[in-house]
Amino acid sequence: MTTATAIQTTERRRVRVWFGEHVIADYSAEPALAERYAHAMSRRFAGLRVTNDPLPTVDRLPDPLPGERMWDVAPR
Repeated sequence: MTTATAIQTTERRRVRVWFGEHVIADYSAEPALAERYAHAMSRRFAGLRVTNDPLPTVDRLPDPLPGERMWDVAPR
């Protein structure tokens, strides 16, 4: 079993802290850790909405980052 396959078969949860419609914290982990994190964030940010949703499974790994340079001059 490869690492990519192991990641896909393990159920993960996504915890987000919302300030209105903006996400100010985003965390994903196994269900027990996600629940613990959500509980801690709801105490720390008592007035904000904290969601704990299943992380969607992906069939493939994310695309690699582009190889081009952001600028032509190397830092000195």
